[in-house]
Amino acid sequence: AGLPPASATAATATAAATTTATGSRPEGKAPAVDASSSWTFEGASAAVTRQAAKVRELKKANASASEIASAVLELEGLRSSLASTGVSAAALELNKKVFDDTMIRKMFVVPSFEIHGGVSGLFDLGPPGSALKANVVEAWRRHFVLEEKMLEMECTCLTPEAVLKTSGHVDRFTDLMVKDLETGDCYRADKLLEDAIDDLLANDQAINKLTPEQVEGHRRVQRQADAFTPAELDAELRKYGVKAPATGNAVSPCFPFNLMFGTKIGPSGALTGYLRPETAQGLFVNFKRLLDYNNGRVPFAAAQIGLGFRNEISPKNGLLRVREFTMAEIEHFVQPSEKKHHPKFADVADVALVLFDRESQLGSGSARNLTAREAVREGVVDNETLCYFMTRTYLFCLTIGVHGDKIRFRQHLKTEMAHYAADCWDLEILTAYGWIECAGHADRACYDLQVHAKATNVVMEAHKMLDAPKTVEAFEVVPNRKLVGTTFKKDQSQVYALLEALDDAGLKRLQEDLEAKGVGKAVLSPSITVTKDMVSVKRVAKQITVEKFVPSVIEPSFGIGRILHALLEHSFAQREEDEQRVVMRFKANVAPIKCLLCNLQSNAAFVPIVANIESLLTKAAIAAKTDTSGQSVGRRYARADEIGIPFGVTVDFTTLDDHTVTLRDRDSMGQVRLPIADLVDTLRQLCGAHPGEVPTPWHQATAPFPKVTGSGPSEEQKQPTSNVVIERTPRASFSRPAVSLLN
Repeated sequence: AGLPPASATAATATAAATTTATGSRPEGKAPAVDASSSWTFEGASAAVTRQAAKVRELKKANASASEIASAVLELEGLRSSLASTGVSAAALELNKKVFDDTMIRKMFVVPSFEIHGGVSGLFDLGPPGSALKANVVEAWRRHFVLEEKMLEMECTCLTPEAVLKTSGHVDRFTDLMVKDLETGDCYRADKLLEDAIDDLLANDQAINKLTPEQVEGHRRVQRQADAFTPAELDAELRKYGVKAPATGNAVSPCFPFNLMFGTKIGPSGALTGYLRPETAQGLFVNFKRLLDYNNGRVPFAAAQIGLGFRNEISPKNGLLRVREFTMAEIEHFVQPSEKKHHPKFADVADVALVLFDRESQLGSGSARNLTAREAVREGVVDNETLCYFMTRTYLFCLTIGVHGDKIRFRQHLKTEMAHYAADCWDLEILTAYGWIECAGHADRACYDLQVHAKATNVVMEAHKMLDAPKTVEAFEVVPNRKLVGTTFKKDQSQVYALLEALDDAGLKRLQEDLEAKGVGKAVLSPSITVTKDMVSVKRVAKQITVEKFVPSVIEPSFGIGRILHALLEHSFAQREEDEQRVVMRFKANVAPIKCLLCNLQSNAAFVPIVANIESLLTKAAIAAKTDTSGQSVGRRYARADEIGIPFGVTVDFTTLDDHTVTLRDRDSMGQVRLPIADLVDTLRQLCGAHPGEVPTPWHQATAPFPKVTGSGPSEEQKQPTSNVVIERTPRASFSRPAVSLLN
């Protein structure tokens, strides 16, 4: 849900951004954008992308100077108008064709089984993509598991049916699907509705006939697409005249499709299982052992990073909707009465968040900007514990390099939430496909532990010592052991275990059944019936020193693949002076490779020095790529930029004299001269000691060393070195001997 994909609303964008209140734009004036309207904001951002592409096409086609100038003027007007919304226009631009080409050509992401034709929804990560993902996962582990002292587990992917039947996945883990009535092709129904609304609002004739209020009404339907019941969704599909995209044929009514991959466990095929659709269930069923491991203390959090599998109806959009994916999930167990407060909430209370609450989704369509403290105080977010994890998630995204102005939290509508959930928020990131859910945050109350306890007759409770004893009213069960023994014989121990497992609510229901019907059955087990002659239940006043409770669960759940896609998009850039040069501006702490090591030119004297530096970097666990191909340094820097290497080290003729090298910064293209002995420590500062650490800025880490410029170091920075000349090209600056080696 959320706002529509920018790429799908290009025509809407043009209409929205180039039309004034009177319906036409005076010649020569910049188009106006209404910053208070969410649909014109989306349209304007798409218009910027479209107009930027038009400018590039005109330049490539050698169009007239006046034509190019006019197109540039319109682009600047769009950017200026969009800037008034508070979001950087440049941050929303993406040359998708070049981006997609870079992803595949440099093997960040490639289709699986490509030479056999591939399978939709399955992708492989190449060397840079795999290393980037590993660094993101390690940053996540440090940010959450280490910082919050979480208990990390690794559970099996293959899950017995009984577990997922208990959790509700077997019956309810579904998407609504429709079929092409002629070909039988399947489509996800809510996505067809979203696309139909995009198509409607991308039609120039249609958009000109609609008021802003009507457009927002269509967007409101779009935002609720995945929350409709089957009957409601059928009605909306008919209303918008939805047909099968590939053929234009009519589609069937909606019907549920279970997204789990089923299988048989063992050679007999008697035991049904599934590939897990989430990692959470492994943590829930291990709750008792985790509680014991934590010495019985609550609150505590368990975490797991691993694969999930979902048989998506229509996978698309690269890593955003796939059938096998990496998840990182946290289950924070807390006493229900204590989740309103979190001991570390003050640490994040003043962090500002963009919150798209349900009232705004169904009303104005505009998100709210609130600090975490304000969000809890005003009741926008239900409790401090949930808001704490939302804020920590936002800070994690900033740490790895996701753009802060492209992050918001969207609250689930009432129709999207499970009956037991107290509050749910998705962290969404703005990409070329629109706002994409990348992490969910749910207050799941006590539901998960309760259903597993009921299905297995295993007590899923925690205990808390009270500061002082207190008297409470409770229920007590008194069995007639002689009658129970003669009735149930060898099964009597099971009856006693079931009676002991009942909490006060269960004992109250048993008492009511015995008094009203004379028998109690469903409260214990469908197969066991007790009568009021066998069991009596009475109210008693008890003095307790320990309080028992079933913990509530706060669950942050992360789609690592989606976060990875957003990070790739947000890091993608093209040099202003040369649009053919792609730069992946990864933050140094998560960059797949930290350093390029190269020689100025092929020379036998450089070989041992390069080998020595390579050894130093390897021993320091700094990922480096050595390129001694003999091509120009500028060309090698350009290749390194494409895979996001943040720093480059060049061994040149000066190195032979004074054991110094040139260190180059990818983003600023600035360079300094520093001793080899200082290289490792400087790179550690620049990259961070680990992926979760914020790197030291370039200007700060390199302040002690002389800068390399086109005219050489400044007077106060000059060092006694051999006779070299600094040359500067559009690609880089580098040093060479002042006298030709051939002389």
